[in-house]
Amino acid sequence: MAARAALRRRYRATVPARLRLLRAATLLLTASVAALLLVAGLALNGTWDRVSGRDAPRTISAADLDLALNDMDAQAANILLSNGDAGKGRLQTPYTKAVGFYGDARRAIGHDLRTLAVAAQGSPADEKTVESLTDDFAEYQELIGRALENDGHQGGKPAALADYRSATDLLRTQLLPAASTLVSSNDTAFEAEYTSTRSTLSAQLAALLVLGVLLLAVLGLLQWYLARRFHRILNPGVLAATLSTLLAVILGTQLLSASATHLRVARHDAFDSVVALSRARAIAYDANADESRYLLDPERRAPYEESFLAKSQQLYGLKGATLSTYNAELSTTWHAYQADHHDLRFTGEFRRELDNITFPGERAAAEKTVESYAVYQQDDRKIRALLAAGKEREAAEFCMGWEPGTSNAHFEAWMAALDKVTGINQSHYASNVSAGRATVNDLLPWAGGALLAAMALTVLGVRPRLAEFR
Repeated sequence: MAARAALRRRYRATVPARLRLLRAATLLLTASVAALLLVAGLALNGTWDRVSGRDAPRTISAADLDLALNDMDAQAANILLSNGDAGKGRLQTPYTKAVGFYGDARRAIGHDLRTLAVAAQGSPADEKTVESLTDDFAEYQELIGRALENDGHQGGKPAALADYRSATDLLRTQLLPAASTLVSSNDTAFEAEYTSTRSTLSAQLAALLVLGVLLLAVLGLLQWYLARRFHRILNPGVLAATLSTLLAVILGTQLLSASATHLRVARHDAFDSVVALSRARAIAYDANADESRYLLDPERRAPYEESFLAKSQQLYGLKGATLSTYNAELSTTWHAYQADHHDLRFTGEFRRELDNITFPGERAAAEKTVESYAVYQQDDRKIRALLAAGKEREAAEFCMGWEPGTSNAHFEAWMAALDKVTGINQSHYASNVSAGRATVNDLLPWAGGALLAAMALTVLGVRPRLAEFR
């Protein structure tokens, strides 16, 4: 009798202690999962804020600055080229267009410099670069202003040309390298943010799965212990808590994995193409400016011709090609690529985009861009042929004209095609940023609610059994 009483006392002391231990373990693990998801959700919202409000806009502003600098210099050359002698013999439509575009580019540069100055705060290297850019741009504007003023005086073309040379040299040696540095710097910062977040998400997903399995195992152990000690098949509260936990783990897993997918698509599938295409646009404007510089400045025609070819190679690289062979090789390699998209006979920014085709309609738009580029390249050879034949005015009219069939009209068609591809990628970048935010905001409350329910259900499921020992 004494032994049986001692056994009964031990039983009554041990069972509730074990139940409390299992309950405590369940609540602790549930709270850990909830804390993990809360931290992950807050960090993801912070990441999306930085990506959409800082990293991407900074990179785009730097790329826009690069483009606007090239455009401003191109339009200055076009103004000088189309103005004649203080307005005598002026090509009126090209001159009016160039004056308007020049003003637009100058205002865009001012806006981009202000944006980048704010964005550079906290980065000494970027702050120094933006400060240097601002100072150099002020000097550049002074030189261009003097060139345009001299060009307004009869016989002032030589003085205007000398000032323009100084300005375009400053652009090439100081302004454009600095702008390119800012593009790379800001894009690198975006990549670092992406890499860090992806690594964190992978670690959080692994931790969630480990904690989730442990929590489900403890709930299973609690269910087994209740069934064994109290001779019941299932405890409804613990069963409901298990289902709630399983739902929370599934939702948490979906939250983390979907966020990683949206981040990858936004960064690499979409924004990599946006950067490549933005660089391509800036290079295109600089190449277009080289044509005007080539016509404007006879003493520098050889280096401007080499510069045009170098930019063409940056866009659509053909090893060993010269201006005389470039078009034929472009046609050959392009046909080869269309037959086999893995054909690697050309490189450059267009290749970078074509190797990153992801979205519906993107390939057709990208291929249209290259085909429009090929037409523009043909126009360039016509300009040089007209000049070689002594038809300088005809070459200038064809180069700067806006009538259908002229070089500028074809350049505009090329830029429209390029903008369409960029727009597709920008749209998918924005939609994935939005979807990434929505994933966190939609799934996190449900997962948190399921975990709170699991905690409450565990307590409610165990309470009646513990009450038996009071």
